[in-house]
Amino acid sequence: MSEEIINKVAQSQLTTLDLEEYYPKEEIVVFDLKPFLFMELILKEKDFRASLQNTDWSIYQNKIVAVTCSADAVIPVWAYMLVVTYLEQVAKNIIMGDEKKAIEISLLQKIQAINVDEYIDKRIVVKGCGDLPIGEFAYMEITKRLRPVVKSIMYGEPCSTVPVYKKK
Repeated sequence: MSEEIINKVAQSQLTTLDLEEYYPKEEIVVFDLKPFLFMELILKEKDFRASLQNTDWSIYQNKIVAVTCSADAVIPVWAYMLVVTYLEQVAKNIIMGDEKKAIEISLLQKIQAINVDEYIDKRIVVKGCGDLPIGEFAYMEITKRLRPVVKSIMYGEPCSTVPVYKKK
């Protein structure tokens, strides 16, 4: 008996959304205030300002910069603001925190920028396993963004999905 093999996955009209496509592709670098502090502990305004003026800011060109202070020091808010006045001229994006936080915020910004109109009344499969470390926060955010407009949201691969949401 010769039966035709039917690819039900291809016929299902599922739209696969891969969160790895929204993972930041730009290089992420950390700008640590610690080396700009006196004895790596104390912020002296005059010295701090001079050090920033003498910094080669071109190394941050078109990069995502995570601004942090790895020293256990009290840093006034204006110091972070001052750093941004230099970085914003060259950096693609500036985020408060470490590299992990920069990845998280960049990923969230890209998810929040998705045009949800492209997904109206579609059946969405949010791709599961991949090569990049996509955190749970991203899966939560994509669900929040798409749920109001889609017919359904599933998690996994088109051949093996877990239902998450179905419009009633």
